[in-house]
Parts: sequence; structure tokens; C-alpha cells
Amino acid sequence: MDDILIARVLHVLAIVHWIGGVMLVTAVILPAVIRFSEPARRVALFEEIEGRFSFQAKFSVTLAGLSGFYMTWRLEAWARFSEPQFWWMHAMVLVWAIFSFVLFVAEPLFLHDWFRRRAAQDPDAIFALVQRGHWILLTLSAVTIAGAVLGGHGGFLF
Repeated sequence: MDDILIARVLHVLAIVHWIGGVMLVTAVILPAVIRFSEPARRVALFEEIEGRFSFQAKFSVTLAGLSGFYMTWRLEAWARFSEPQFWWMHAMVLVWAIFSFVLFVAEPLFLHDWFRRRAAQDPDAIFALVQRGHWILLTLSAVTIAGAVLGGHGGFLF
């Protein structure tokens, strides 16, 4: 087994865990928390569940970034970033950068406090905003994954 194959397997496993977790939170957990929890309990329940996934997501996002960087370096694929048909590589970096910023910078520095303050004022509005943001990120991630799979096999999404 060569190093590129191992890096690709690690990359795919990290993406499946990371984006699969985003799908679970977006399509299952957030709607359940909103529907079945009284407004005063929503924040605590959501933060408890999200907190359990946060470490795992940080690990998966880090592994995806390291393995992606390694494959780009090892395959000397940097020139792909200047070719329009490899738009999905830019999209992968963008999605990774957004999630890395949220997980490693925004959440610990200000996002949790902002969320709690807003939830105390209007829990319905903040959960609607959080759910909308999750759907946007999930859609961007899904388009990126589709583009990467197609592009990696010679096809083009756009």
C-alpha cells in the first residue's frame, strides 16, 4: 500500500465523519431539539450534544486538512488551483477553512457566548438562524463533495 492511498483513505474517512456529523446535527438533532424541548431547555440540550461532537469534529477537520495538504504536496498538484476545471479543490479548501475557523476560533472566542445571549432573548429566532446556517454549510459541503468525486474521476459538475 502506498502513502497516497493511505492519505486518501484517511481523507475520505475524515470527510465522512465530519460532514456526516454536520448532516446529523442539521437534519436530525437541531429539528428534534427545537420540536421536543421547551425553549428554556433547548440551549443546554443543544450545547450538550454539540459539545460531545465538537472534539470529534475538530479531529476530523484537522485530519481532512492534513491529509488533503499531504496529497496536494505529494502529488505536486498545486497547479490545479490555477485551472478552472479543478474548482472543487478551491471549494474543498473554502469548506475546510470555514469549519476550521468556526471550530477553532469562533466557537471558543465568541460564538458560544453570543449564542447564549441571543438564545436568552429569543430562542426561536436563534435556533432558526443556527439551523439555516447549518443547512447552508451542509449544502456547500455536499456540492463540494459531489464536485470532488466527479472531478477526481474525470467528470465535471460545472
